[in-house]
Amino acid sequence: MASAELPVLKASDFASDQDVRWCPGCGDYAILAQMKKVMATMGMEREKTVFVSGIGCSSRFPYYMNTYGMHSIHGRAPAFATGIKSTRPDLTVFVITGDGDALSIGGNHFMHAIRRNVDINIILFNNRIYGLTKGQYSPTSEIGKVTKSTPMGSIDNPVNPISLAIGCEAAFVARSVDVHIKHLGETLKRAAQHKGVSFVEIYQNCNVFNDGAFSYATDKAIKSDNVIEIEHGKPLIFGKNRDKGIRLNGMQPEVVELGKGITEDDLLFHDEQAPEPTLAYLLSRMRHPEFPEPIGILRAVDAPKYDQQLNDQLALAKEQKPNADIDELFNSGDTWTVE
Repeated sequence: MASAELPVLKASDFASDQDVRWCPGCGDYAILAQMKKVMATMGMEREKTVFVSGIGCSSRFPYYMNTYGMHSIHGRAPAFATGIKSTRPDLTVFVITGDGDALSIGGNHFMHAIRRNVDINIILFNNRIYGLTKGQYSPTSEIGKVTKSTPMGSIDNPVNPISLAIGCEAAFVARSVDVHIKHLGETLKRAAQHKGVSFVEIYQNCNVFNDGAFSYATDKAIKSDNVIEIEHGKPLIFGKNRDKGIRLNGMQPEVVELGKGITEDDLLFHDEQAPEPTLAYLLSRMRHPEFPEPIGILRAVDAPKYDQQLNDQLALAKEQKPNADIDELFNSGDTWTVE
């Protein structure tokens, strides 16, 4: 008897029956829409997909996906995701987090999930503010940021999420923007296809508590001069007229104008597959207003995967001791009796 073919799923099939409760105009809506579209395009299975979140506006995401999901503990989503992927390697696991959830209370879990190269996809919504708790400064807020918790301006040096991820030797690092719909969709697709940890930072507007934080990267009149879309094997060119570029001056990047004796061959060429993360880290340090900020895939390399190696060790242990006894194990090695 021939097996029945599974129906082809549409983006709407990945939407749950829950009312989406983000503020009208929130950038999270665009990310949600692109995630559902990407999953349909890739033919992903709902019963083989898990979304794990911590606490924050972004962390409502699992409720809105017609897949498995877990709304976990503040900052601890990467730990839950590691456990899920390690015990169920057949599942595709996404971590949905925000700049506060991932980089403040969750910084330690974020760092170790990345350095271990667990095969999970970490999607960070960065709006540079605590939105759920009504507008306090976050780990990514700029110096001088005036908020309810910093009425005289923040004096904290902000975390650069992609620099942190690359410093932990993340195998896949990317950045996109909530309103760059096509670019966002392609970036999420590349992240989902990658084997090993993938980290995507998404510039996301909080139109209630931090409206316009990324206007330099979204305003049609100026974004071409403030954002550079990097592509593997291509020179770093930007500007409304595509007449500006980035070249290296020693170990420092500099903005130059094409023409005037400078050609594309003089520019820095992007290599997302470089084994060493030096180039990716250099790009991550390019910040507005001194430089155009890179969006796209900064790094995409293959590396040993924690969950795969863990299961290989478990299989080897079972092979070496097929009749292992738990009581014998507990009473072996250094033991003592407390009286």
